[in-house]
Amino acid sequence: MKIVMATNNQNKLREAREIFSPLGIEILSQKEAGVSVNPEENGTTFAENALIKARAVYELIHLPVIADDSGLCVDALNGAPGVYSARYAPEGLLCEALLENMKEIPAEQRTARFVTDVAFIDESGKETVLEGDCPGVIGFEKRGTNGFGYDPVFMYGEKSFAELEPEQKNAVSHRGAAFRKLYDYLKNYQQEET
Repeated sequence: MKIVMATNNQNKLREAREIFSPLGIEILSQKEAGVSVNPEENGTTFAENALIKARAVYELIHLPVIADDSGLCVDALNGAPGVYSARYAPEGLLCEALLENMKEIPAEQRTARFVTDVAFIDESGKETVLEGDCPGVIGFEKRGTNGFGYDPVFMYGEKSFAELEPEQKNAVSHRGAAFRKLYDYLKNYQQEET
């Protein structure tokens, strides 16, 4: 089975390939599938944005497609940055902007969670959306050099996501949780198809 992932992000592709390879599923990037599309993510939820991306690719190739949308939801900021996580501040300044906006918020009120919604459209056009999340807190400073985005300020236990090894992060991360749910879904899907 081949599935096109609505991305050319090598980190996402590597993670998806590692997770789905035991099912004998080949994950192709948009580029590998000959698709060049970058739809406007104007949904108000992660699910809507994941579906916007998946549908844009599906419309062009009519093959199974996976797309995801992720973000950071901070309780003290009423769920912000949420679906606007990537556009919350200029590139490279996401952590600084978040820390600045939270400088008056005490430790006990810094709860947050990373969320990923993954959309799957099968060959017939049937749509499914699954969600994974990871609770944590926002630290007071950047820590660690692994990861990207908000990872240096997102504390999972005693360490930031940027201090965890990739395998440790994948085992607990929001994207990992959403992909594991999709793994189970695809495993059942394959059994129904045979």
